Amino acid sequence: MKLHIKHTTDYRYTDPLRYALQTLWLTPQTGPAQTVKFWSIGAPEKLFAQHDAFGNTLHSYTFVGQTSDNVRWSLVNAAGKVETFGVAEFTDDDSLPMPALYLRATSLAQPHPHLADFGRRFITTQASSGKADLQEILALSAGVAGAVSYQKYSTNVTTTALQAFESGAGVCQDQAHVMVAVCRSLGIPARYVSGYFYAANEPDLASHAWVDVCLDVAARRWVSIDVTHHCLIDERHVRLAMGTDYNACPPSKGVRRGGGKESMTVTITIEPA
Repeated sequence: MKLHIKHTTDYRYTDPLRYALQTLWLTPQTGPAQTVKFWSIGAPEKLFAQHDAFGNTLHSYTFVGQTSDNVRWSLVNAAGKVETFGVAEFTDDDSLPMPALYLRATSLAQPHPHLADFGRRFITTQASSGKADLQEILALSAGVAGAVSYQKYSTNVTTTALQAFESGAGVCQDQAHVMVAVCRSLGIPARYVSGYFYAANEPDLASHAWVDVCLDVAARRWVSIDVTHHCLIDERHVRLAMGTDYNACPPSKGVRRGGGKESMTVTITIEPA
């Protein structure tokens, strides 16, 4: 499937903005499941590209306002065309971190005994073997979706996996975090993936999150699972970035001086090419 994607973030401020440093994880890369035909990204100032420790492409820019400036808004645009193939199982390139990195506890997807107990209902394979059974992982994913029902506005970007699990509700980000945290609790490497999801006439679903679970540590073999939609990733998914949790690869992250109160409007459109 060939998809045209446009992602616009409009920032508004009540007072003049004096200084801002922002980093953007808004550039998909060609890989086993997709080919990026073209992509562009624009920001208020010159962008500098680099790669992070997880292999993602990111861009950063710095804004410095002058005393006479009265800047109260900024706009970030990302757009392009991506062809997707629906490949759910793949092997990491040797340049990427070893799977063991994704056993590390993080603030949003930390292992916990309660999560381990839940995971053992579905997973019988011993993690010490370095391998995971795909059918068991899929069963776990369905279990997580049942334990954490999808409910808009029930959480925020600071909600942890354990908080979402105990409340029984969340959005795609929370379901992904719970899946990652359960896997880590059982000694199975797992990581958070941000991306886009094409659903005709449902723009609220465009920004999405899912998980990679390591099936074979020695072979660096992974599978991508969409907990929210109860499936392996398919041609509707466009991979944007990956990391240990949301904090490692948010669409944008930064600091600022001035500006007063900030409001942000995000618009994402995805259409078949």
